[in-house]
Order: sequence, then C-alpha cells, then structure tokens
Amino acid sequence: MAEKKGPDREAGVLVVGLGRFGSSLAATMDRLGQDVLAVEKDPALIAQWSGRIPLVEADASNPEALEQLGAKEFGAAVVGVGSSLEASVLITGNLVDLGTPQIWAKAISAEHGRILTRIGAHHVVFPESDAGSRVAHLVSGKLIDYIEVEDGFTIVKMRPPKEMQGFTLAQSNVRRKYGITVMGVKSPGQEFVYATPETRVSANDLLVCSGHAELLERFAARP
Repeated sequence: MAEKKGPDREAGVLVVGLGRFGSSLAATMDRLGQDVLAVEKDPALIAQWSGRIPLVEADASNPEALEQLGAKEFGAAVVGVGSSLEASVLITGNLVDLGTPQIWAKAISAEHGRILTRIGAHHVVFPESDAGSRVAHLVSGKLIDYIEVEDGFTIVKMRPPKEMQGFTLAQSNVRRKYGITVMGVKSPGQEFVYATPETRVSANDLLVCSGHAELLERFAARP
C-alpha cells in the first residue's frame, strides 16, 4: 500500500471516497500542506488521482482494511461516499468502532444524515443541499458570495447600493438603517481593509457584510 507516512499523523485527515466531494476536499487539504490520505476502491479513480494526492487502494467498508492502513492513527476522517447508503453507513460505523476522534460524513438526504448521526458521526454535511441553497441566494439577488455561519447569521460579498457610493460608512449609517454591519471593503487593485466609520465607499468597491440573512438580502436588493 502506498500509505503516506508523516511525523504528525494524529493531526492528519483520512478521506474515504474520491468522488467529486472527496477528491476536491483531499486535493485542497494536500495543497494546503495538511497531512491527508485518501482511500478509494475504484481502480479507475485510483488511476485518475495516483501521483496527485497521497492515496491507497482499499475497501473501507472492511474494518480489517482500515486497521491495516492505520486509520486509527488519524485525528479525523471524512466519509465522502454518498451514493451507496450501505457503504456510507458501514464505513462510518467502522471508523466509530476504531475510535476516530472526529468523523465527518457526507449525506444525500435528511434520513441518511439521521442514520449517520445515530451511529456516531460527529458532523454530517449535505454538500448538494448546501450548494443549492447558497447558489439560490447568488442567482436571485446582487450577492457575489454568500456564507451562512449559524442560525441565520450570514456573511456576504456584494456591490454597494447607490446610496452608499461616495460616502463614508459613518455618513451612510447602514447599521442603524438596515441592521447589517460592513466588515471590510476591497477596492480595485487595493488590499482588503477592515471597515471603520471613516471608510469611504466607491461604486467599484466590494463590500464584505454580516448580519441576519433576511436583512442582508433586503439590503443587497436596494438599487
């Protein structure tokens, strides 16, 4: 097995499944210099990703295979298998039995997510649902980027409404008027700067704002 050896494997991440979700996650983590090992049983995907990310060919639904590749040494594992409910549950259960400290598991439905939670997954993610919700906000309004943090609190990137252009944040007073906070401003060709009351906004700037999702949507809808 072409297993990656590292000095700090306990801080490493095991990624099971090299579909779109798992491969993107593993490749990004590897590019960021994090200790990551991908596990995949499909020879075609192994051939596609061989030499690009650290990986090993194994069937993670087999607990002995996970033990042999040292899965219990990792501090976290991501189960990227979603198309097969049985495989997803078996792999997650195997990682729970190994005592993996943090298990992130992909789910393709609410029921799938509930099962993963019941058997011991610490975090359940819904990539398709989350992406659809995010894109809906971008398509339907003037938002350039949208991240919902928790309980409706959201951070967005947007162009400034006309009423802000040419004025400082103190003059436009958007927090009092609209209940949102301008966190920072990015002007063309300039570094991102954290906003102060004296920050002047121009038509070509990008704003990074925070607040409740509904308030931000209303603010972004202004001309």
